[in-house]
Amino acid sequence: MNKAFVKESDDDDDDDLTAAAPPIPAGSKNYITPAGYQRIKDELLQLIDVDRPEVVRIVHWAASNGDRSENGDYIYGKRRLREIDRRIRFLTKRMDLAEVVDPALHHGNDQIFFGATVRYENQAGEQHTVTIVGIDELDPLNGKISWVSPVARALTKARAGDTVTLRTPAGAEELEILQVDYPAP
Repeated sequence: MNKAFVKESDDDDDDDLTAAAPPIPAGSKNYITPAGYQRIKDELLQLIDVDRPEVVRIVHWAASNGDRSENGDYIYGKRRLREIDRRIRFLTKRMDLAEVVDPALHHGNDQIFFGATVRYENQAGEQHTVTIVGIDELDPLNGKISWVSPVARALTKARAGDTVTLRTPAGAEELEILQVDYPAP
């Protein structure tokens, strides 16, 4: 088969990667905690210093074996190299847009801002504890929600003891804020 029919594009767009990434609201910064920024930085350095050189070494070795059209190591290696390069570009862009905000600055405050850990109760009497973090740090299963999420937007600027209204597709829901905490400096 002619190589023209099986060759993959070398100039892949970032479309599939950015589609999976949560969007940053237009005109706003990519707020992130110091720990979240460090995790992104660590991943970027791992990709640049360890993963990419290893894949380049494998691709170089596979290319030296001869026929590249049926060389699985070469084909897979080139694909993996494009994935790594795409991820490096994505992380670099995210770090460039990042605004590191230390939630410890609000320690002792009872008003909800970025980085707050909030315990609230809904109308059904269920209590939830969430921490408001950056878009790149969200982990809903562990109670970390993005600052652009509907719950975080409803809670922001309220204080312990306040009741806020959360607008959902099922209708408005009242949330009573029980406790607001920030990490110690």
